[in-house]
Amino acid sequence: MNMIHTQFYQTPVGELIIGAYKGQLCLCDWRYRRMRDQVDNRLQKYLGAGYEQQSDPLIDQTIEQLDAYFSHQRQQFDLPLRLAGSDFQQQVWQALIKIPYGSTYSYLQLSESLGNPKAIRAVASANGANAISVIVPCHRIIGSDGSLTGYAGGLPAKEKLLKLEGADLPGRTLELF
Repeated sequence: MNMIHTQFYQTPVGELIIGAYKGQLCLCDWRYRRMRDQVDNRLQKYLGAGYEQQSDPLIDQTIEQLDAYFSHQRQQFDLPLRLAGSDFQQQVWQALIKIPYGSTYSYLQLSESLGNPKAIRAVASANGANAISVIVPCHRIIGSDGSLTGYAGGLPAKEKLLKLEGADLPGRTLELF
């Protein structure tokens, strides 16, 4: 059986599980998220692979880049990604990657960028199914009214990531880490 190499990584905002499959990053997700089983099952089924906790050069590279991100030394990631999902989910995730560091979009803006403003719920669902958090920056999606809405790592983690990036969050003050 093919294997997804995994390791756990503690960030300043929570613990991630990082997974590499055949030289591509397929997983960088919150270890204790509510949909952990669904994400893992989808990923393993899509890739026809199981999990094996093991070191991997790509996981080491991912950790180096995440360390640089959390210490304000990196704004973009340069990693080979394996996005495991439907064509629509992959479209949404590719659109997320294009959202600049420190910026936020609403679900409506993201739907409009995909040419389908009525697909807000589907876009929100795809956003929630993202298995490569931080690197595929689903934390940059907020409510149309500027409110922070659902996030797999929890709203405090989302707020800290946006503050780290210097995103404008009206009415919010927070000490970073």
